[in-house]
Amino acid sequence: MVPDSSHYWLKNAQVPLALLSQGARAIAPPPNLESLVLLDVEIQSGWITQVVPAAAVETGPIPFVDLQHRQIWPCFVDMHTHLDKGHIWQRSPNPDGTFQSAIATVQQDIETYWDSADLYQRMEFGLKCSYVHGTKALRTHLDSPERIGELNWDVFKTLQEEWGDRLMLQAVSLVTLDYYLTPAGEKLADRVAELGGVLGGVAYMNPNLDSQLEHLLQLAQDRGLALDLHTDETGDPDSKTLHQVAQKAIQAQFPHQITCGHCCSLALQSPEFVHETLALVKEAGIGIVSLPTCNLYLQDRQLVQNSKSDPKLDPRPDSQKPSLQPYSRTPRWRGITLIHELRNCEIPVAIASDNCRDPFYSFGDHDGLETFIMAVRIAHLDQPYGDWPELITQVPAQLMGLHGVGQIGAQVPADLIIFEGRSFSELLSRPCASRTVIRDGSMVTGSLPSYTELDNLRD
Repeated sequence: MVPDSSHYWLKNAQVPLALLSQGARAIAPPPNLESLVLLDVEIQSGWITQVVPAAAVETGPIPFVDLQHRQIWPCFVDMHTHLDKGHIWQRSPNPDGTFQSAIATVQQDIETYWDSADLYQRMEFGLKCSYVHGTKALRTHLDSPERIGELNWDVFKTLQEEWGDRLMLQAVSLVTLDYYLTPAGEKLADRVAELGGVLGGVAYMNPNLDSQLEHLLQLAQDRGLALDLHTDETGDPDSKTLHQVAQKAIQAQFPHQITCGHCCSLALQSPEFVHETLALVKEAGIGIVSLPTCNLYLQDRQLVQNSKSDPKLDPRPDSQKPSLQPYSRTPRWRGITLIHELRNCEIPVAIASDNCRDPFYSFGDHDGLETFIMAVRIAHLDQPYGDWPELITQVPAQLMGLHGVGQIGAQVPADLIIFEGRSFSELLSRPCASRTVIRDGSMVTGSLPSYTELDNLRD
């Protein structure tokens, strides 16, 4: 697919207009009805040197490949993952698929299995998948209390160094916010700062939430750290932590980027409260990350008692009565946040893969295209597709502080994905079709790791 040369052209490539740099967008031809533009892209010594309308420049003897209107995107930016929990499903499946069981199952797995070798093997497996699928930058949340925190950050630091030439990796501390009120929490904040990480945690509604947020914001500000929080990962409309995070950030005049993930309950709150919350979020400069796959899997999953018969009316002895187990009812909502409304308020919104093959989400392969496809289907990010491809490329890159990443333009590294699909219908209908990943101008030739690499983890 790609010429074996340090200097070549990709001709007749379709690119979503939203994924072009400002300079490239200024000279692009008019887009079609799907907001795709037809371009020629020159690549030299690992960099994009020109982006021009198709056939606008005579390329002469320079090698080229005619993409015949195939789409090209910049590499994915996956800004909310949990590499430390990944790929434990075979040994620690979620017994009923609920959020509560996921928490309990992961905790049991931590106590039973987690050590440096186990974490390294599973986390690297996730990185291998991400890289081959076309991810360039990735942020992972790491469970960080005490012993597990030391293990997680040590393993992450090793992988960050080993994979630095292939993936831009960031890490976020993950604890409940009350943890930061303890000496151990202060020590954790110092370690995160020392390792160049992001301060994070899970915000739950509780009587002390305001003081917890005030302390966390001060810890982050004193150390010059960005914040990345789990907020309102619940279907309870009374969960309003996003609102409180925004209020406290404004009061503190917090100078660094804040990102809030999930925000599920926002979709179930009154229009008046939503309007108030979005105004605060915008004023505070908070970015939102929606996790469509995991939230679809967990949210509104409820067990109800089997009601096919009433055991009290059954005349048979108890030993002969059938055992009626609780069962999952059909979910009533999709579990995601208000992606359209957030974008309409000009609040930056990203999507990310979140958990992968663990008790919080039993599927997944660290694939940005799969995440985008699921988001399109769940949240109706189509008709038109418009700027939505930004959600897994440019927007998360900006929220992560990665300048020039997630876009296509002159003087940008040649980190690209060539898809077989030409239209969005073709691209999204056949996600398993081959793709060509280009990093620094060269084609990635590796294949996805085999699951057999993890067989020793099942015992």
